[in-house]
Amino acid sequence: MVKAEKILSEIEQNYIEKLVNKGTRIDERSLDSVREITIKTNFIEKANGSADLTLGNTRVIVGVKLELGTPFPDMPDEGVVTVNAELAPIASPFFESGPPTEVGIELARVVDRGLRQSKAVDTKKLCILEGEKVWITFIDIYALDHDGNLIDASALAAIAALLTAKMPKVKVTKDKEIQLLEETTPLPVVDRPIAVTLAKMNGAIIVDPCLKEEFAMRGRITFTFTEKGNLCALQKGGIGTFKPSELLNAFETARNLASQLRQFLP
Repeated sequence: MVKAEKILSEIEQNYIEKLVNKGTRIDERSLDSVREITIKTNFIEKANGSADLTLGNTRVIVGVKLELGTPFPDMPDEGVVTVNAELAPIASPFFESGPPTEVGIELARVVDRGLRQSKAVDTKKLCILEGEKVWITFIDIYALDHDGNLIDASALAAIAALLTAKMPKVKVTKDKEIQLLEETTPLPVVDRPIAVTLAKMNGAIIVDPCLKEEFAMRGRITFTFTEKGNLCALQKGGIGTFKPSELLNAFETARNLASQLRQFLP
């Protein structure tokens, strides 16, 4: 992560913090307001599912691709769900081409953890031949414009892409030959987890930080909730700390916001 002092001047840092202390922000939102969200799905023809999401000026696309593969030895009757994130220079001058960075790895793992811990996809229904063949679901995240809060944008786009994804029906012959049919069926998505990220800035907690607010923040925390409102994943970032009271308030704010964000899903 690029250090804040290399991006924000002391004057700009103080300005952002003073605004937050007054209950407003550099884009005139309230502390608990989320930027405008738009979602388009099924726009990539060759993908099994896809979503194009904008969160303010942040934009990500997610593609879902299904391939036949071998199950893990300890889960022979379950398919596989895996998440990858690509942060290319097209999205931000702070990103570079090459191997995944710490930021990209964290992004993919947070999204992946939310999907796994919520059991969003019924992986048993991805099994074709126990111990031999299953569907492997690849979820690829591509950042196109980075103006802060890539975690929430990517997590929401990922579940939107999964909800509209289709997988081919298969026929297994007596000789265990697998034949792919032209018919498709919806991917077995059984939960819709939502990630909500909050940032701590000069003692105040804000939701959906934009990029300059991320540079000014002292720390952040991401909660992921199932449809029933249960916490299924948690990620702390940054060097700042959260008091117990701040965590409890952040938790309640995030849980309430998660139910609102879920309404944007197809």
